[in-house]
Amino acid sequence: MAQEETVTPTAVSVTENKVTLEQWRALLAVIDAGGYAKAAEILNKSQSAVSYAISQLETALGVKVFQLQGRKAVASPAGELLYRRAKQLLEQAERLEKSAGCLSVHVEPLVKIAADIIIPPARVLQCLAIFAKDFPDTRVEIFESVLSGTEDALLQRQVDLAIGGRVPTGFMGEKLVTVTMHGVSSADHPLQQLGRPINSEDMRQHRQIIVRDSGQYRRRTEGWQEADQRWTVSHIKTSLDAIRMGLGYAWIPDAYTNEDIAAGRLKYLPVEVGAEREVTTYLTFADRDFAGPATRHLAEILKTHLPKMCNATN
Repeated sequence: MAQEETVTPTAVSVTENKVTLEQWRALLAVIDAGGYAKAAEILNKSQSAVSYAISQLETALGVKVFQLQGRKAVASPAGELLYRRAKQLLEQAERLEKSAGCLSVHVEPLVKIAADIIIPPARVLQCLAIFAKDFPDTRVEIFESVLSGTEDALLQRQVDLAIGGRVPTGFMGEKLVTVTMHGVSSADHPLQQLGRPINSEDMRQHRQIIVRDSGQYRRRTEGWQEADQRWTVSHIKTSLDAIRMGLGYAWIPDAYTNEDIAAGRLKYLPVEVGAEREVTTYLTFADRDFAGPATRHLAEILKTHLPKMCNATN
């Protein structure tokens, strides 16, 4: 039996500079396609050109990357090792070319976005995952905001984009998603035991859980029923934990409560008037005229995908 050829990592690293990217592409194509003829079709080259590229690669490296099995040429152990290395090399080269292309059109290296947590962060992250495929080298900073905190981020130019329930004076926002909210409590909360529709006076006699406005200058308390008792937390998820424990009630977007409602852990408050509330959210540029291609692309992804994602959870 013929002795199998091996390639040591040292030998590969010393000789890789002698091999062109086109020759590495030829190697991958021949192995992936299972032959020279199909590889030539994939690469849009003649079969003789592909064969020559492989021959040049073998000469440069001093190893045989294919061995005959009957009439079929299959990758040798050395060829299999080089295949794995070449695949990584070409992926890196592709990323490098994409990065260089971004630089040539002045793609910004960082995009900052403020997103009111009235929209579940997971939905925003799904949009960012789509964005990352097109702009893998652009960093993203997310400011999770509440109420006027979103406006502050725009006014202070802390972000490039913002998703929130209000558009500050002097800015132009585009309608994005309408969020539906209900008052909710645990199933055994006293407000659920009255046996009749409840009114604002009933609610004032029980503890309400409020999510703190993250703004610094114009803090708001939207949804507060002027309850005698009020607990303030920093995130909707903390509010949910308190409600599940029977510690109070709150107005919370349906996307956060759907599973608890379906499972019977929470119930909608039987409010006689205004049981359902809607909040329209807007997508706003800090400065549309000077927004870079990455910021604009992210905005298009949010406008296209976020409404569908949010509607699917309502």
